[in-house]
Amino acid sequence: MPDLDEEERRVRIANLLLRLRRVGITDQRVVSAIEAVPRDLFVEAESRDEAYAERALPIECGQTISAPVIVGMMTMALKPQADDRILEIGTGSGYQAAVLSKLCGRVYTIDRFRTLVAAAESRFKTLKLTNITTLVGDGTLGWPEHAPFEKIIVTAAGEEVPEALFGQLRIGGILVAPVGPQDGVQILKRYTRTETGFDEADLGQVRFVPLIPGVAERL
Repeated sequence: MPDLDEEERRVRIANLLLRLRRVGITDQRVVSAIEAVPRDLFVEAESRDEAYAERALPIECGQTISAPVIVGMMTMALKPQADDRILEIGTGSGYQAAVLSKLCGRVYTIDRFRTLVAAAESRFKTLKLTNITTLVGDGTLGWPEHAPFEKIIVTAAGEEVPEALFGQLRIGGILVAPVGPQDGVQILKRYTRTETGFDEADLGQVRFVPLIPGVAERL
């Protein structure tokens, strides 16, 4: 599948933005960030024609790039601010990190697959995104060297959020993650850290790939 030309990309992005607004993703900063990141650069060549469709798409290493509305929903739920330091667990294609990079001070993103991190780094370089720091590592452990974070986003699902991630969130910070069975429907949850614990909110049903500890031996 050939690359989209600029006119076709503009049309598809415009249609995507209309869909986002129809489902309630109305934060203009979030919408503008999604508009600024060419999603077709983050999918495999054979999926390029579907890059702006409302569905998750396969990428390398058996992973997926989330549907655009899910990216918009999670980004808006995170309430990113210009000076935030955001930790992302699950770099994947790099698309979510690229969107966040338009909205915060720095994104720290971790993936267990070296292939995915290398491909994402190449895309960040192409798009001149210089405020993203990557790591091949175990996302369930977070990134303690750079903690605490104002925001944390998890793009893979586990039965529960790893305790290490809660411990790396600032008081007043927000963590957004899918929680539930790895082979079924999960609930997207938002946790806000308070002086005494965490306030929890359910944001709807989702389906994500499993959150797996450790670093992949291959790929």
